[in-house]
Amino acid sequence: MKRLLIIFILAITVACNKNPNTYNNETAQQKILEKNYIKSTIDYNKNGIDDYSDILIGAKKDAVNHPEYDGSYVDGGYPPDNKGVCTDLVWRAFKEAGYNLKDMIDADISRDKSYYHIEKPDPNIDFRRVPNLDKFFKKYAVSLTTNINDYDAFNPGDIITYLDKPQHIGIVSDIKNKDGRAYLIHNAGQSERENDNLDFGKISGHYRFDSSKINPEILKPYN
Repeated sequence: MKRLLIIFILAITVACNKNPNTYNNETAQQKILEKNYIKSTIDYNKNGIDDYSDILIGAKKDAVNHPEYDGSYVDGGYPPDNKGVCTDLVWRAFKEAGYNLKDMIDADISRDKSYYHIEKPDPNIDFRRVPNLDKFFKKYAVSLTTNINDYDAFNPGDIITYLDKPQHIGIVSDIKNKDGRAYLIHNAGQSERENDNLDFGKISGHYRFDSSKINPEILKPYN
């Protein structure tokens, strides 16, 4: 009987850890908000949570949902919730803050194809390519240090890009290792999507999103 009870508890624990609604819980969100990190002055979707925290929570939701690593081309652009790659975690994180990252990138590419080195835009996939996201954030976000040893410079909700092969992107976590280095929330197909992997590769870009820097014609809400 005791063994069955232990198995039951473990099963419930696993189920909870796979539940994307974990961070919909107000208590869980409040614990995140109470942590001491830089908060954005912007609350774009007016839900009472600042943008950096919303992006962080959105990234955690995708990590908990644990979508199968699958970068297949999708008509319409958006893969189903149970599939995705590193870039999908990022637009889903921005969706939590009320931003339609796909539409913003599509709009900016349409206005300035030469900047993105794209001859023929493809809205079905452009927003899922790391170099395009890197260029978008380089233009519209605050660029910060890429020195991985400058631990205090990495704030929860920051975006990190890696352009060397394999190209990759992730969101800085509010969790740190014993030395004080931030965890990375990302999807490389690994079992733990929030882990001590800020050193995934050489950091190409470290960005802090600020929608006040974006042309209103580019800024798109997620409806």
